[in-house]
Amino acid sequence: MNNKEFIEKMNKIEYIDENSILYEKFHSLSEEARKITMELNNKYHTQDEIRELFSQLTDKKIDNSFKLFPPFYTECGINITLGKNVFINACCKFQDQAGIEIGDNVLIGHSVVIATLNHDFNPNKRASMIPKKVKIGSSVWIGSNSTILPGVTINDGAIIGAGSVVVKDVPKNAVVAGNPAKIIKYIEKE
Repeated sequence: MNNKEFIEKMNKIEYIDENSILYEKFHSLSEEARKITMELNNKYHTQDEIRELFSQLTDKKIDNSFKLFPPFYTECGINITLGKNVFINACCKFQDQAGIEIGDNVLIGHSVVIATLNHDFNPNKRASMIPKKVKIGSSVWIGSNSTILPGVTINDGAIIGAGSVVVKDVPKNAVVAGNPAKIIKYIEKE
């Protein structure tokens, strides 16, 4: 299975059995992602070099406006899609097997976790997984130490308060915070 086939399957599938070919592909992609992130995280790189490494990691051309402060961690890499003018701060962890889409002008704070997989609740099938894509709109700010759970959509202009756990969709221009994150207010545009 090549990378394109993997992404196509992940966009359609609702359950991944621990004994499947798809599950095996997870592990081979993880090995490749570890090689690239080890290079990214363990010596100094210019932003141009970081963009080149991130392009290798995602298997996509990364826009020149992208900025990242390493270290950065992912278990896959190839199912991350970035818009323009995205900034990812240090120590973020993306579990992107089911897909993470990030719009334009997005700020992601220190140590943010974005997860796209849940495990089966049945203890006899616990290693099997349920994939759900995470979508982050444009002009979103995600505060440090926040966790975005599988299947969540954060709509344009939203702010996620530091330390929040986002378990459901966030409306456009909403400010949410807490565990679980709740709407605090809406941003009024000038």
